[in-house]
Amino acid sequence: METKKYASYAEIERDLEILKLEKDINYQKLVLSFQRTKEGITPQKIVNGFFSSYKDYLSENYPKILQSFLPHIISWLFNKKRGN
Repeated sequence: METKKYASYAEIERDLEILKLEKDINYQKLVLSFQRTKEGITPQKIVNGFFSSYKDYLSENYPKILQSFLPHIISWLFNKKRGN
């Protein structure tokens, strides 16, 4: 990094002001990011995210699950009606 040469104190003050503003902007971005993260980690959103992932899995594999369990359910119902 090359050292910058200043001709006056006004240039130094201007660069310092720019750096201060950049620092403030980055701090506000950090605060906003923290707030968004905090809002995203509510119990309701965690539970919804958990169930939505299972919902996607079940909706894709529903026919396979139904084919696996349906014969067992039918035999259980017939055995229940017979009294076994």
